[in-house]
Amino acid sequence: MSLLNIQGLSKTFGGLCAVDDVGFEVAEGAIKAVIGPNGAGKTTLFNLIFGSATPDGGSVIFAGARLTAGCPHRQVAAGMARTFQHIRLFPQMSALENVMVGRHTRSRAGFLASLLPMPWTWREEREIRAEALAVLEFLGITKLAESDATHLAYGEQRAVELGRALASKPRLLLLDEPAAGLNMRETVELGKLIRRIRDTGVTVLLVEHDMGLVMGISDEIVVLCQGQKIAEGQPLAIQKNPEVVRAYLGDEDA
Repeated sequence: MSLLNIQGLSKTFGGLCAVDDVGFEVAEGAIKAVIGPNGAGKTTLFNLIFGSATPDGGSVIFAGARLTAGCPHRQVAAGMARTFQHIRLFPQMSALENVMVGRHTRSRAGFLASLLPMPWTWREEREIRAEALAVLEFLGITKLAESDATHLAYGEQRAVELGRALASKPRLLLLDEPAAGLNMRETVELGKLIRRIRDTGVTVLLVEHDMGLVMGISDEIVVLCQGQKIAEGQPLAIQKNPEVVRAYLGDEDA
């Protein structure tokens, strides 16, 4: 069953067509990767899916409903979460507090209610804290809970950002270059973690340059080149696809 259905997405910046009529589906419970050379349009595609950019054409259908462009908060409310190619943690906040921010997207208390000394808001805040701690435990970083998030090591910051996304309890998790800056051991552990996340019922769509990670964990792969989809299929088929080989290695006859 398809959880995400991308239909004819297009986005042009000036005279550059960054995403050109791209369409594909992501099955519920799958791990699907989007790959391509630098400048292929991968991050722009993610921004269109998440609503942080408005497409010139096409649509994003999530769980059977068409999502509104330019409204990331509505995507989160619908059950979508993402991490970023460049880490975006809140400074002067602990790792736990950063993760709690993700859980607050599911809370009932608004700004005014949170300022009032009401028993139900205290109870909800305690529940949010407990749930955020459970996410840190799932990720194996409970010891970092009270550390300043932006002073952590790079890989630890990656884990906290992932925890913030998971705390919103998404049905679909978008990972933009999750292995960027990680060493080989950390990347192997990341692959195991992504599988564990999928096993909890979260569908995963990732953009990634590390082909070892992509080929090791993906059920299906979409390949972009110069904004266009040039291939889609299972990892072994993608590895043998001549269009993909040419996109990455160039044409020997050129």
